[in-house]
Amino acid sequence: MGGRRAQREDRSERPPPLLQGQRLVQPLLKSVTRLHHVGSERDRAGNRKLFYDRYVALLLMYFCNPSLESLRALQQATGWKKTRQKLGIERAALGSLSEAARVFDAARLRPIIRELAAQAVPLSTGREAEALKGLMAVDGSLFAALPRMAWALWRDAYHRGVKLHLHFDVLKGVPADATLTQAACSEPAALAAALQPGRLHVVDRGYTDYEMFAKVVAANSSLIARVKDNTAFVVREGRPLTAAAHAAGVVRDVVISRLGTAHHPDHLRRPMRLVIVRTVDRDGKTTELWLITDRLDLDAELVALAYRYRWSVELFFRWLKCVLGSRHLIAHNRNGVTLQMYAALIVSLLIVLRTGRKPTKRTFETIQFHLLGWVSDEEFDTHLAALSAAKTKK
Repeated sequence: MGGRRAQREDRSERPPPLLQGQRLVQPLLKSVTRLHHVGSERDRAGNRKLFYDRYVALLLMYFCNPSLESLRALQQATGWKKTRQKLGIERAALGSLSEAARVFDAARLRPIIRELAAQAVPLSTGREAEALKGLMAVDGSLFAALPRMAWALWRDAYHRGVKLHLHFDVLKGVPADATLTQAACSEPAALAAALQPGRLHVVDRGYTDYEMFAKVVAANSSLIARVKDNTAFVVREGRPLTAAAHAAGVVRDVVISRLGTAHHPDHLRRPMRLVIVRTVDRDGKTTELWLITDRLDLDAELVALAYRYRWSVELFFRWLKCVLGSRHLIAHNRNGVTLQMYAALIVSLLIVLRTGRKPTKRTFETIQFHLLGWVSDEEFDTHLAALSAAKTKK
């Protein structure tokens, strides 16, 4: 008995073999190896067969294999000999997969997302990119939840949902950080809880909270936030508009000594700046964007450009839901859903790290076939070379 147990423990210590397309997934497998025994503390008998790093590998396969659409399909895949060989796992019962969503702490994946994001290089360079260094488009997106997910209450007892709060590195084109909450939550509070120094956060009107603005500045970060066009303020000085600012639609640029009325607390207690940008949509409708920022050094046209970049996070959410298919939840508890969302973000990060481009549907299809072994390394390299040539032409 002791010999069989020793063999089982030795086998669990071995790192899993790499998937086909090892150059794509190797950064992840190296990162998650340190999580191998996380969540296994109760397994004193040494009977556990499914470990944290291998569960993450299964989630990676879930997103990269279009034929897998449910937890039961994922469980069936562990019965395939070649799948077990490629992932370094053993056959997993449905109960083991359900348990994994509860015992493997999702928070341990969050630092790995940050590490992978730090490895990405800017996709845009030049004067504008240097001035907007650290630009983070921040937003949240709803994912419909199942009725049994009581913790995810939303509007009423019949509507449930979760919200993914994302910090998207605009210049690198990658998710830099994320948290998940129930849908009924405070977006400003979610941002305040995830602040890091050296970032330029660009947010929409849903984040208007002067106390949160003060927290951003106190964290040695900056912000560009859209506020309502009836926001009260006290002008300290006006700024002249350059030709470039006019071309960007800027109609006013002022330094303000106070944001809000005298009846409200002055949370910021420092000069801020209001840049008003006039836009015209396809139907000819004119809209004024009131943008508040603490960056007094930025040219007005760059403030307008930074807010325009905010749409990149919306495009990423579309990618996450429509191409990766993360709208379909295979877990019901908060930790399991967070694990699934973090795995989806990691897949997106790996694509950018390997290709040097923002993920597209065509490239993702090529990667799916590559991981399945239907596209060779040489053919995949040819695809990457074509992407690089297209980027150079632009």
